[in-house]
Amino acid sequence: MSRTPAVIIGYDAVSPLGIDLEAQWRRALAGQSGIDALTRIRPGPDFPVQVAGQVASIDHLDYPFLKPREQARWISPLFKYALLTVQRALERAGLAIDADLAPRTAVTYSSAIGGLDAVLGADRKWIASRSLPLPCVNPNACINMVAGKVSMLTGATGPITTTITACATGLTSMITGAMLIAQDRADIVICGAVDFALVEPILAGFATMNGAYVPKENAPPEAPQTVSRPFSVNRRGFVVSEGAGCIVLAGKRFARERGLNADVEIAGWSMTSDAHHFVAPHYPTVRRCITESIKDAGIAADRIQAVNAHAASTRVGDQVEFDALRDIFGTHMPPVTANKSLIGHAMGASSAIESIFTFLGMQGGVLPPTINHQPDPQIPIDCVTEGSRPVAQEHVLKNAFGFGGCNACIVFRRI
Repeated sequence: MSRTPAVIIGYDAVSPLGIDLEAQWRRALAGQSGIDALTRIRPGPDFPVQVAGQVASIDHLDYPFLKPREQARWISPLFKYALLTVQRALERAGLAIDADLAPRTAVTYSSAIGGLDAVLGADRKWIASRSLPLPCVNPNACINMVAGKVSMLTGATGPITTTITACATGLTSMITGAMLIAQDRADIVICGAVDFALVEPILAGFATMNGAYVPKENAPPEAPQTVSRPFSVNRRGFVVSEGAGCIVLAGKRFARERGLNADVEIAGWSMTSDAHHFVAPHYPTVRRCITESIKDAGIAADRIQAVNAHAASTRVGDQVEFDALRDIFGTHMPPVTANKSLIGHAMGASSAIESIFTFLGMQGGVLPPTINHQPDPQIPIDCVTEGSRPVAQEHVLKNAFGFGGCNACIVFRRI
């Protein structure tokens, strides 16, 4: 049975590189890091995590979707970031969700971590003064309320769902959207992911499980901008960051009939479960996920001109991803860009933001660099270290591999 292709008609992101998408892309192409000393919280010098990727304040911006009273209720940054990116993505698409479109507009916008900052704040308030939480705390903490708020404020009344697949959340949100379009359940899907993980328990938890970057004991201090280094011999874990990315999908025929601009489509995808370990990726199912996404796109592996890697800077994860790519592409591996070197790891939002960078790169025929790279003899990879590189990109592979063995890959095609 033939399926309706899903095309990308709008997108927007906020990340440690900025709150304006064009500015973020300029900084990415220039190889500028968005990582700095942790200032969002001040846990003290003995706290194991001292660097982060942080989004600049957006409180001065206009929110057509949020009135001042609602801004006071939605206290987690999740909702501000998500709704801002949705608003801008719809504007970029040139689309307003009217009464006719609403029943055919779905929402799959999600998060991996959710509003834990709201829960933590309420817990501290209770401990300090025995004050009960505000009524808005629980809604802020419910991950599905991100999609719910997007639906309420855009008027979308089609299918709504929240996919939580750890670091793969952004991609699985898009894959779910593509399935809804393929099954003729929706004409438009507002996809994406947002995360704000800069709270003490989450940061410390990642450090104690050897996931987040922690300085080497008795070593000279390193500049924050240099510590996210995917595929490098001296990688020491990921840098936790925050951010959001919204991608608006539409059926290809629907977009054409409405005169909507679409330069990129979802050509193929795959999801697999490692069924192996709660953190460490599993080579066989990672490799199968990549292979199946390329097969689903109906192309041979040599048609992939670039890879936007998951590449979180972990010792095991980077090696497994490289091994899978090497075995699939052999001696003809395409150039690989690792955006987390620039923005850190924004959890579920990472793959949404990185997909948007992929779209921009496909349209401009350029790959942003992987910064801070120190070659690893075990990972002989071409990861665009010389600066942004002109690369014609008809097909690009995007990988995302999450805790719990949640693997997702999408092949994007330039229309």
